Parts: sequence; C-alpha cells; structure tokens
Amino acid sequence: MRSSRVFHAVDSHTEGMPTRVITGGVGVIPGATMSDRRRHFIDHLDHIRLFLMNEPRGHAAMSGAILQPPTRPDADYGILFIETSGCLPMCGHGTIGVATVLVETGMVEVTEPVTTLRLDTPAGLVVARVRVEGGAAKSVTLRNVPSFVLGLDRTVRVPLWGEIPYDLAFGGNFYAILPLDRLGIPFERAEKQRIMDAGLAVMAAVNAQARPVHPADPGINGCHHVYLAAPGSDARHSRHAMVIHPGMFDRSPCGTGTSARMAQLHARGELALHTDFDNESFIGTHFTGRLVEQGTLAVPGAPDPPGGLTTVTPTIEGRAWITGTAQYHYDPEDPFPEGFVL
Repeated sequence: MRSSRVFHAVDSHTEGMPTRVITGGVGVIPGATMSDRRRHFIDHLDHIRLFLMNEPRGHAAMSGAILQPPTRPDADYGILFIETSGCLPMCGHGTIGVATVLVETGMVEVTEPVTTLRLDTPAGLVVARVRVEGGAAKSVTLRNVPSFVLGLDRTVRVPLWGEIPYDLAFGGNFYAILPLDRLGIPFERAEKQRIMDAGLAVMAAVNAQARPVHPADPGINGCHHVYLAAPGSDARHSRHAMVIHPGMFDRSPCGTGTSARMAQLHARGELALHTDFDNESFIGTHFTGRLVEQGTLAVPGAPDPPGGLTTVTPTIEGRAWITGTAQYHYDPEDPFPEGFVL
C-alpha cells in the first residue's frame, strides 16, 4: 500500500446517528485541558476531521469521536468530537457511542450489571453508566454537563419568515428552540427540504443578530443547532427535527439537544426535577432525559449571586450498536485528502 498514515476506527450508531470512534492514528493532541486540545485541533489538525468525516470516506451526516488520554486524573478517557459541521464541545449521541465501543471492545474493565466511565470532554466531565448484560452494552445513561437557558422569548428577523420567536439554551452546545408550526411547515419527512432550509435560515439569523457566547468559556460560541418542535410536543414527550450546520438532520434524538430542551422546559416551569422526559427524533428513535440537580454557573467577573446563571444537570439514556471496524488510509496521491462536499 502507498499509505503514509493510517487511522483505526470502530464505527457505531446511536439511535440511528453514526459515531466513528477513532481509536488510533491521531496521537496525543497538545493541550492542558480537552478544551485546549479542541482549540489546537481546530487551528492545526482540522484536515484530519475533513479526511475522516467528508465523502468519500464519510458522508454529509457523518459524526465521530477521537479517543485521547484524559487531561484530568479523575477521568478514564478524553474525547474530542468531530463531525461534518466542525469540532464540537460536547456530543451526547457520540458519548453514548464511545461508551458502548469502550465496553464492547474491552478497552475498559467491564463490570456487570453497570460499568461506570468518566469521560473528559471539552465541555467538562461527563459520567456514563453502561448497563451491561453478557458483556454487551444494552444502554448508556449519561450525566451531562450543567445546562442552562441563555434567553427565553427572544425574536430574530429571518428572511422570508419575518420575526420569529425562539428560546436559546445550552446543553453542551447552543440550541435555538422553536415550534415548527410557527414556520408554517408540517412535521413530515416529505417536507424535509423546507424544514432544513428554514432551520438553516433561523440559525444564520441568530448568529448574525445575537450570536451566543458561553459566559464561562468564550471559546464555546455560536448556534449550530436548531430544534424545531413538532405540534403537540410537551414536557413529557417532545418530537422534533434537529437541523445542524452546515445542512444535516440529527438522526438520533440528540443528547445535548435533549439537555438544552429540558433546561428550556424547566425554565418555563413545565418540567420538574426527577421527572422523565421522552425526546423523539425525526426518524422516531428516543432518548429518555431527566433533570437531577439544580445549580449555578459562576460567570467570571460577575458577583455571585446574582451574577451566576441557574443551571440544571441532565441525564440522558440511549442505546448504541457497533456497526463495523475499519482502517482509513491516507495515500499522498489521493486527489481528495480532505474529502469533498457535494
């Protein structure tokens, strides 16, 4: 073979959404924290993401995770999340995929009925409790990073749609949340192109007019996800289409999106702590969420209280399946070393 570099991967899907778990070939990314490593990767190593996520090795809705040694002593592994949209601070479906891969490949010591993994992500420490039967990962429950609402009842001017109301919440990434019927589009897969166009228009308008910035970590900024809730959605069962930059739907119910949605519902007084929340994806798969704790996010330079934001800590339960293993080879003569987008 003429390859000058090889990446080792275990492919999986979480409730329909892929996670290509990169187990070797990248090396240790420089940085004192996973957030630092994310920044270094974006600035110097993004060609690896493009190579692995874009066609012809990936596809328009590809998502992945790069395993790293942890940067903190209380974690088992570090994770860097990659997808066609970029390098994310946190990815819920990706973490469920990683936890499943770690257990089912024997990369961690497995105990039954529950194997607990502590995972170092750019957004913070995430704890995954993997339910194991006969060595197989049956489900994963994540304790995600604290989530919060940055604004309720905001409006944004969207070309072709006018003034659109939305809520803005953080669940590991920022989400604009609004009812799909406000855009006059039915919640039907046959309308997927209109839903996609509308979601991307809302996303662009939010970023142009009121780009969100994480109060405690300015490196986390921008809205790259729009949660379009189907008619009849409430705090017990919510259906949605999740539009993701630069133009794909989340096939899974979206872990960080479930977290943001629960934070929004809690802020509106509709979802109490310790109450199950069923979040359903555009393809009909489900995550079960629950808010287990309330806290405060300290904002640097602001008095505390009242300078901190109220947070809620979510858990999300979902399932993943290993779909294959692969080695991806880089040939210096390949005309698409960073893939392509059609």
